[in-house]
Amino acid sequence: MWFVVDTSGCNAYIVGMIASHQASLNIRQLEPGLKERLRLRAAHHGRSMEAEARAILREALTGAEQPESGSVLAEAIRRRFEPVGGVELELPPRTEGRAPPRFG
Repeated sequence: MWFVVDTSGCNAYIVGMIASHQASLNIRQLEPGLKERLRLRAAHHGRSMEAEARAILREALTGAEQPESGSVLAEAIRRRFEPVGGVELELPPRTEGRAPPRFG
């Protein structure tokens, strides 16, 4: 929630209160080169850097695929590595496990 302040005169007056449901995001430790590229891209599109960052996030995340899970993920991994070929591993023979501990 934030306030709109009228500073047109000598005094500042609270004109109204606006409820905001939009989130804020601060990005720290942005590399200078990346920041400069964002600035140039924003200028190219006639937007502020903040508006350009919103557009980039919107474009990247709108309609983004949902993370795969379970058997769907296993199938996706299988399809990805199928062209490389499989690996046949020889399984060692099963042996009897150690005896359980005795208490008391």
